[in-house]
Amino acid sequence: MPQTTLYDKTGKDVGSVELIDALFAAPINAAVLHQVVTAQLAGRRTGTADTKTRGEVRGGGKKPYRQKGTGRARQGTRTAPHYRGGGAVFGPHPRSYEQRLPRKMKRLALRGALTAKLGDEAIMVIDTFALETIKTRDLAVILGALEARGRVLVVAPGRDERLELSARNLPTVEVILADSLNVVDLLKADLVLIVEPSLARMEEVYA
Repeated sequence: MPQTTLYDKTGKDVGSVELIDALFAAPINAAVLHQVVTAQLAGRRTGTADTKTRGEVRGGGKKPYRQKGTGRARQGTRTAPHYRGGGAVFGPHPRSYEQRLPRKMKRLALRGALTAKLGDEAIMVIDTFALETIKTRDLAVILGALEARGRVLVVAPGRDERLELSARNLPTVEVILADSLNVVDLLKADLVLIVEPSLARMEEVYA
């Protein structure tokens, strides 16, 4: 069973914590990771792009010019695609980009992402933030003491208004609940900072 150091909010080593094999010593399947990331990013697309067909654009009706005798090619309407302002032929229309994946596949990818982060020494466990007030500066001091640099993903055991609002003005810090983890946010983070009680919740949901 892998272990990692447990820190307090001053950055001091206060012991060690065991990480369960199911989440932090799982097989890493690169193909599954890629497929789950692709599906998740596709699901974030709004799919609202729309173009007008030749039947929807304004105009048409009257024939641009007579059929014969002009020396030009015959034309029936100015809404045709080859006219400026005409309809689009194969343009986009509102649609869903969602890709449905088996639950087991998504869980396998999530466990692989956590294992990869542990292998890269990009996982840190803190006992508690214990913020007394909603203050970005206080949270920044704690992160500085922990030497948390780059993109930091804070995994909280439950809703914590003080933590969430204090992190709101830090552009490189994101707070996520332990039961709402996703592969994209895990892989994007330079450091995954887990609040110790979150480990039990992660084991309950994902193991």
